[in-house]
Amino acid sequence: MNLPKGPDSLCFDKDVFMKDDFDVDQFVSECRKQVQLEEMREDLELYYKLLKTAMVELINKDYADFVNLSTNLVGMDKALNQLSVPLGQLREEVMSLRSCVSEVIQAIDNQLSKQDDLQKKKVCVLRLIQVVRSVEKIEKILHSQNSKESSSLEISSPLLAGQILERIATEFNQLQFHAVQSKGMPLLDKVRPRIAGITSMLQQSLEGLLIEGLQTSNVDMVRHCLRTYATIDKTRDAEALVGQVLVKPYMDQVIVEELVKSNPNGLQLMYSRLLEFVPHHCRLLREVTGGAVSSDKADIVPGYDFLVNSVWPEIIRGIEDRMAFLFNPGNPDIFYERYSVSMDFVRRFERQCSSQASVKRLRVHPSYTSFHNKWNLPVYFQLRCEIAGSLENAINDGLVAAPAGSAYHLQVSDVLWSCLVRCWSDKVYLSPLAHRFWKLTLQLYSRYAKFLNEVNYSGLIPPPEVTKEPTRPLPSSASSTSSRTSLDEAGSESGSPTSLSTKQLVYIAADIQKLQELTCVLVLSSLSDALADSKACLSGSVPTLNTRMTQHLTERCCRFLKSASEVPRLYRRTNKVGEVDLPVRASAYMDNALRPLHQLLTDSTGLVTPSTAQEWLRVTLSDCTQRYYETISEVLSSVRKMEESLKRLKQARKGAATTTTAAANGGPTDDSKIRLQLALDVEYLGEQIQKMGLQPGDISMFSTLMDLVQEARELAEQNQ
Repeated sequence: MNLPKGPDSLCFDKDVFMKDDFDVDQFVSECRKQVQLEEMREDLELYYKLLKTAMVELINKDYADFVNLSTNLVGMDKALNQLSVPLGQLREEVMSLRSCVSEVIQAIDNQLSKQDDLQKKKVCVLRLIQVVRSVEKIEKILHSQNSKESSSLEISSPLLAGQILERIATEFNQLQFHAVQSKGMPLLDKVRPRIAGITSMLQQSLEGLLIEGLQTSNVDMVRHCLRTYATIDKTRDAEALVGQVLVKPYMDQVIVEELVKSNPNGLQLMYSRLLEFVPHHCRLLREVTGGAVSSDKADIVPGYDFLVNSVWPEIIRGIEDRMAFLFNPGNPDIFYERYSVSMDFVRRFERQCSSQASVKRLRVHPSYTSFHNKWNLPVYFQLRCEIAGSLENAINDGLVAAPAGSAYHLQVSDVLWSCLVRCWSDKVYLSPLAHRFWKLTLQLYSRYAKFLNEVNYSGLIPPPEVTKEPTRPLPSSASSTSSRTSLDEAGSESGSPTSLSTKQLVYIAADIQKLQELTCVLVLSSLSDALADSKACLSGSVPTLNTRMTQHLTERCCRFLKSASEVPRLYRRTNKVGEVDLPVRASAYMDNALRPLHQLLTDSTGLVTPSTAQEWLRVTLSDCTQRYYETISEVLSSVRKMEESLKRLKQARKGAATTTTAAANGGPTDDSKIRLQLALDVEYLGEQIQKMGLQPGDISMFSTLMDLVQEARELAEQNQ
């Protein structure tokens, strides 16, 4: 409903009356802020008159409807009562129909449920049938003596052949899958003993076959056997068998307590012999499982890690069982030597792992953690804390002069420095205890600083009557000798305290400054040594990485450079009447051959130094040029022989108008085109070398290659 519009001079908005939350008091309060009550009353009366006028106009406009309103409502109750009866009947019919539909739906649901149940039972029956078929098929292969099929599979040896085992393993894998899906079925319980018998026989055959293959170094037999173990998901059983049969006997011979104790370097020798096991006895296994460089990727058996799961556990088991004395921290010097040698062995063993993933598996292996936990490093550190005792003794001696030749003036400063150096020395410091030795370093400094504060605060030096002869006496204001006693003794003297001399204070300040300078050098030196070891390790791998990179690039490039031998085929018998087919650009194979090198420049930008990338290119191009030279030499030699043969044929056919290699119109010969094409290819190679930032002279054999094709070009131009 729209209210009539009032004059603009009204003190209120007409729409405020239509709000659901209209409040009279609030309306009056808002209007009083703008006008007086009298003026507000006048505006309300004016708008009231407008409303009355609008209402009258509305009634006059629809007067006929107002008059007929009551007339139209006469008899409405009777009409409504007449409608109620048929509506009630319609409602009953709808409810009845709804009930029938619900019953039909319920019946359909029941049928669908039965059908679903039947389908599930059918699947279970099919699985059980497959289980029985698999069992019968495997038993037929294993035991049948009368069937023709089985007689062809009989083996004189009790061990099954590797190929037959793979067939059985594949079927056994299917058998296990269906058996798991049919768990709880009565029929499966009846077949289970037969499955257990098959499992036992298959496992015995696999174990025997694997042992025989390892003993006879039969690569195919070992590969078949390991692949079969993987098929039936028993890789860990194979690794455990290798550990028991191959690894354990060797470890029992090498890990012997008497041999280690009888030789000063016995532990080092034992670890060296343990490391020899992998290259000498695991070569076959690593080759088959892809752990060796020479492994054929197309024929490896993945999923095995014999170094981590077979070799390492047996080593640690032997050491922990028969070499328990190694972990005794009673003598810290001996403990340090044994621990250092053992950790070096662990690092060298990790380098024998085939990949970084294998190293990660080794480091999370329970035996790896167990071996490291055997070394009681906290106890070793507690024994090394005797280092702090010498500082405490020096503090008890008071301000005694340092020994002759010392870099310090006070004995306590010299002892502190000795303690710090010993904390981080090669025969004491262990990297896993870095936080503890650092804490000990701070504690030594704190104790030394507290001592100096006490000295400066008390201002006491030991009295003369308890003086002991020092190594180098501190000068005092009274004489050139000083006394030596503890601060406690000095403090307990009844005489008046003697102040420290200027020179003594200078000595203290000089020692503090010296310690501040050298301590930073000491700690940073230890860190730089650790970094130097890491850098040396990384530097040792750089040559291998460079060789690997250049070999990879050379193989990719030479794969296309070999296409130079196809150039003669492109130009043989290409001369026709009126046609001169001279090459004008380099062959397509040259761009394909150089594409890996351009890609290298793109990929290495921002990742390695430009000099490293240039060296890779130089070595690769030198190797490629050498092989390319050999290919082109063979091509040109073949062309020359063909040319000489055709010349002899031409002389034999006197009077002939044409030859095989020359057109009737005197155009260039096929041999000239071949030589010219090879020259264009080599010249294009030189241009690309310069675009890569190198000079052709930096590439070995390139000048020789260039001379070869230049000679070929000149010969081609002479024959045109």
